[in-house]
Amino acid sequence: VQLAESGGGLVQAGGSLRLSCAASGSIFSIIPMAWHRQAPGKQRELVAVINSSGSTNYADSVQGRFTISSDNAKNTVYLQMNSLKPEDTAVYYCNTYRAGVTYWGQGSQVTVSS
Repeated sequence: VQLAESGGGLVQAGGSLRLSCAASGSIFSIIPMAWHRQAPGKQRELVAVINSSGSTNYADSVQGRFTISSDNAKNTVYLQMNSLKPEDTAVYYCNTYRAGVTYWGQGSQVTVSS
């Protein structure tokens, strides 16, 4: 399984970005999938999860601003990020866990200027 993130970039505070995580390889379903982020000097943290049932969970810091969704036909999971804040600046990674193996993408940089 290979994961590839895209859609990061530089945006002003209050703006929006949509990240994509495209999966390839031996994958039956695009979900479950999670988004994590890691800011400079900080530990990687869980941002959002879409479970096998399609239910979603979010970190308190992004609740109401970020939305995780999936498109099984495109083997892609999205993270819509609205009302971005400078503290959202980080490298964002998608990851999944299948048959005892954890997979990570290479990461996508999101920078929010104040």
